[in-house]
Amino acid sequence: RGIPHRSPEESTIEKITRGSRDSFVEILPFNTALIRRRLRDPQLRFEIVKVGSRSQTDIAVAYIKDIADPRLIHTIKQRLNAINIDGVPMGEKAVEEFVLRGNRWNPLPRVRYTERPDVVTVHLLEGHVCLLVDSSPHVMILPTTFWHHVQHAEEYHHNPTVGSYLRLVRLFGVLLSLVLPPLWLGLVFQPLLLPESLTFLGPRDPGVLPLGFQFLLAEIGVELVRMATVHVPSAQSTALGFIGSFMLGEFATKVGLFGNEVIFYTALAAVGTFATPSVELSMAMRFFRLLLLLLVVSFKLPGLIVGLVAIFALTVTTTSFDYPYLWPLIPFDFKAMKDVLLRLPMPLKVMRPALLKPLDKDRRDD
Repeated sequence: RGIPHRSPEESTIEKITRGSRDSFVEILPFNTALIRRRLRDPQLRFEIVKVGSRSQTDIAVAYIKDIADPRLIHTIKQRLNAINIDGVPMGEKAVEEFVLRGNRWNPLPRVRYTERPDVVTVHLLEGHVCLLVDSSPHVMILPTTFWHHVQHAEEYHHNPTVGSYLRLVRLFGVLLSLVLPPLWLGLVFQPLLLPESLTFLGPRDPGVLPLGFQFLLAEIGVELVRMATVHVPSAQSTALGFIGSFMLGEFATKVGLFGNEVIFYTALAAVGTFATPSVELSMAMRFFRLLLLLLVVSFKLPGLIVGLVAIFALTVTTTSFDYPYLWPLIPFDFKAMKDVLLRLPMPLKVMRPALLKPLDKDRRDD
């Protein structure tokens, strides 16, 4: 059959300065070949499961037989076979919503998507199970923790010291984007809590609109610009981004609607959310930040504290296929935590993650 398809190209989401430039396409046999090219292990398995009584969509369950936990494989295949629907036209996202159990309204991403075959290969060697959905260029990695979403393939194409620095900066940027705007707004509402050395943080020209309303409008404006740049043709996206980020922000401060500090902290938070390669995590951070801003506007700093505690409680109680979302922080595992925070040299990464309960725990041949 002559199926229309495109050739493997560089990923548009997970770009790197060095390394392979190929990424997955919409044809399932092509995607399995890209993985097999990097992992020529006879124990590598691709089991096909058909989903959808009308669409008959092929889903490949990829794993390494003598590494992956058999109970995890059985659970995933059981949930795939239990899908009772006429079709999954939205591809991998529809499959995710059927496969995952628990609170489906939880904004935290409990699976990781990637377009890069080398990323999938690394996770297969660790003991993960991957789902390849026909007609989708994104592969689903199961299970995942919070830390999987703040790691990038770019780190492994640099020296371990530089890679560790990049990972820590990325994690700091993600956390700062969540806390910085609502924290600054809460301190402005209660300036007596600021020490004298930090009184300069207050707004010099607060603008015509209330500060809380300014932040909410700015957040919505950034989201509108982001959506517009995605939907317009690529030739116009640069001009639209320039108009949204410079002209609107510049003139909004000049006419007095917004304060300079509001534009600055909103822009800083936006940059932090784009630091992660996980689109799902960045969207969750934006959603949480908007909720924190609403709580600060309503209850000032106590609202911020309650909101942060609620987000932390949600993160702690979140699971991915019954695996704790914050492992190895909760429950704490010192050796695994070092591997999470730092990009360790490859000769030191000899043990597979204990969370996945791999059959072969040691990555060495001896």
